[in-house]
Amino acid sequence: MREKESETDKMTVKRRGLGAGLDNLIPDIGLENEKEQNVEQENVSRETLIPVNDIDPNRGQPRSRFDEDSLQELADSIKQYGIIEPLIVQKKDKRFEIIAGERRWRAAKIAGLKEIPVIVKEYAEHDIFTIALIENIQRKDLNPIEEAAAYQRLIQEQNLKQDEVAEKVAKSRTAITNSMRLLKLDQRVQQMLIDEMISEGHGRALIPIEDKEEQFLFAMKVFDEKLSVRETEKLVKKLLESKKDELEKKPEPEEKNISFIYKGLEEKLKQSLGTKVEIKTKANNTGKIEIEYYSMEELERLVELMDSAK
Repeated sequence: MREKESETDKMTVKRRGLGAGLDNLIPDIGLENEKEQNVEQENVSRETLIPVNDIDPNRGQPRSRFDEDSLQELADSIKQYGIIEPLIVQKKDKRFEIIAGERRWRAAKIAGLKEIPVIVKEYAEHDIFTIALIENIQRKDLNPIEEAAAYQRLIQEQNLKQDEVAEKVAKSRTAITNSMRLLKLDQRVQQMLIDEMISEGHGRALIPIEDKEEQFLFAMKVFDEKLSVRETEKLVKKLLESKKDELEKKPEPEEKNISFIYKGLEEKLKQSLGTKVEIKTKANNTGKIEIEYYSMEELERLVELMDSAK
């Protein structure tokens, strides 16, 4: 149990809040009339202690993975120094739901804390996810796929445009666009990003490969050969250029039919003359016929054969 704070400590806590970043980015988002049934009014929007077992995780938490080793490290730190920054929670019936600070709450449970410091606030339902997202982004707690999915969810659920999302999370529109492009990757490649087998830069370099199976195999090549992002970009560019060349060389259906006719004529001449014959076509249905011979005797035979056909 923490000792009663001095007046100086209380002033420090009041200034501390969630840190300058979150408060500046979302000043009073959806803040409703602050009221509390089981927590005295003087504690609302100020730090107070809540039993850890009375707190539930955020249902809309954008973060889906919590590294166990990292949580244990934080738990060890909490055992030694306590929770430096209080969680932000909202009253839900007789319990409290985390708005920001789920990782600290999980680590506190591992550390065996009975009570943890929180700030109780009331937010509009649609703002809770935005606040949780911003806190995770500021702390760099989301993997690239979680972050991209969170931006997509903001756009879909709150009917926002990319520039509006960018403004909310204090990032450029280009950063939001590049992040969301990662969701175009094959699910297996996305998982490789989550597992840190490849980097976000590698992921963006692989996006132009439209065939999902080919994209996954290429990603495995990047991982197995430990290719840099630059090397990956060059190889992808080479692959796409090769595909483009093949596409340009691919004959049209009509050309295929004409080619088939010429092959048939070549075979007919070959049977008649008894030697290799090749028809080389040019534009406007012109071309030439090449007849091979392998000795003077064969040449004379071919001449006699064509002369008798007059």
